[in-house]
Order: sequence, then C-alpha cells, then structure tokens
Amino acid sequence: MDARNGIGGSLSGLDLRAEIERLRKERNAVILAHYYQKPELQDLADFVGDSLDLSRKAAETNADVIAFCGVRFMAETAKILSPDKIVVLPDMDAGCSLEDSCPPDQFAAFRAQHPDHIALTYINCSTEVKALSDIIVTSSSAEKILAQIPADQKIIFGPDRNLGGYLQRKTGRELLLWPGVCIVHEAFSETELLKLKAEHPGAPIAAHPECPAYILDHADYVGSTKGILDFSKTMPGDTLIVATEPHIIHQMQKAMPEKNFIGAPGADGNCNCNICPYMALNTMEKLYLALRDLSPKIEIEEGLRVRAKKSLDRMLELAGATVGQGDLGPVPA
Repeated sequence: MDARNGIGGSLSGLDLRAEIERLRKERNAVILAHYYQKPELQDLADFVGDSLDLSRKAAETNADVIAFCGVRFMAETAKILSPDKIVVLPDMDAGCSLEDSCPPDQFAAFRAQHPDHIALTYINCSTEVKALSDIIVTSSSAEKILAQIPADQKIIFGPDRNLGGYLQRKTGRELLLWPGVCIVHEAFSETELLKLKAEHPGAPIAAHPECPAYILDHADYVGSTKGILDFSKTMPGDTLIVATEPHIIHQMQKAMPEKNFIGAPGADGNCNCNICPYMALNTMEKLYLALRDLSPKIEIEEGLRVRAKKSLDRMLELAGATVGQGDLGPVPA
C-alpha cells in the first residue's frame, strides 16, 4: 500500500491536522500554500499567496524547514532563496506544464541561436532555465521590468507565450516567444465564458495573463493571482467571474462571504478541467509524511543555485516593492 497516496494502515485513524501541528512545532517548520491549493491546505498554512511572495516570506522567518504546498518550481525557488533551510514538497511529481514545455537543453540551444537577445523568463520554469536566463519576471512585475529594458534590446520571452503575447499587445514591444502554455489557463472556453457573462450581466471578469488572448479580450481586469484577489475586494457589484485556477475562490469567499464568485468554465461548460492536476497532487496525508520524514526534499547543486539566484536578484532589483503586488490592467483597445 502507498501511504503517500493516503492509502494504507499507517495513516488510518490519525488526526492529520493535529499531527501536522505537532510536527510543525517539532521541526520548527513554516508551511506555505499557493492560492491554487485545496482549501484544507490553505487553511492550515502559515502563509497563503503567490509563489515568489511565499518564498520571500519563508526566507525571512527563522524556520528550519519549509514545507511548500505548491509545485516543484515553487519549492525550488524557496530553496534558491533559503539554501540553509530544508525545503520539502509533499509530492515531487507536482510539476508544471510551463516548466515541462521548456527543457533546459532546448532553451540553451534556442538562446545560442539568438545571441543578440537577452532572456526575460517567467518564474514558472525550472532552476536550470532560471540559471540560463538574464532576468526572471512574475506576472505582476513583468511590465515594469520590460519598461526598463532599452527599446533596441532584443528579448526572448518564455516559457509562457500567452503572458508574452499579452505584454506585446500591452506595451508594443516585440518579443521572441517560447511556445509554452499553462494547461489550466488554456482550458477556458470563450463560448462558455460569453454564455456565463450573459447569465450575469454587469458582472466583471478577472483573468490571469496566462489565459489566451481570446479570454483576456473579455476581461475587465488582468493580473496575478494576488492582483485578482485584491480586485475582488474593490470591484463594483457583488458578482465576479474568475478566469484562473478556481481554488483561489476559497480566499475570496473567506474574505467576502457576501459576494458571489464564479469560476470561468471550460469547454464542457464547467470548471473541473480548470483545476490544476499538479497542484491537486498535494494532500494533507502527503504534507504530514513530508514533515515526518523530511522527504521529498529539494536539493540544488550550489553552483546552479547561485546562477539561478542571479536572475532572481536582477528581477528584485528592477521590480522593487511591486513584486507580488502589481496590476497588469486591461489591454488597450
């Protein structure tokens, strides 16, 4: 039996929440949960947020252990910023379609074909790709950083072609786009979104820039997960259509139970296909085991970590306090 999948006698009868609390104290651990995690993981985390913001907050703590309920590149980012802390990921198979779309060897070869370009790379990538990049960006910092790069400097943008395309339309800058996509944000249906909009006239649409242009064109607000959450608190009206992974709605409902939040639908008219299958691999059982066994553990060779950190440091230098807080805004007509 596989205890890591919650199957087997060793976990039966355990009060998992109590055991996680016990191990949190014994291990001097901080628990992080991305907005796309299951509600029960969000509710027991020390911090809930976007990936980079979580890693930075964990680095500022005196914790010995970081348990990152998210996906692998997020836990790797935490390790890059906190090399002296133990970083565990409840399920090492929790990957990312954007990371998978950009193998380091192929990215290195692509860079070699375009030596006059710098690489502006979305944080949803592997440590190896970060090490091959000049500047890392987040969805909230990308536009501000792009504005600081000389207009005549040629730029490779990867791995998300949708975010890159959005930036091109918003700023007028020409970018050489890597052809990666997020399988979750690609699943939204324009036809079904328009049907939902007709059912809720006047309800604004908030969308993540990883969505395709045919979704972003209908959005009243475009921004990071944190930006969408902030918009939900200040938006007009009491109903919001949310075009990103639907588990963020848990935080909206907690903060504003009087409002109505509706996940944008996929092609079949519901949002089941918009639940990230990688994020869903993390469970209470796996978190308990990760804290108990300090495994699966993120390990990064020091030279690689230092090279990857340079591109992150460059982002923090250029983005400043806007990281994790920015509003990308709608694309101009």
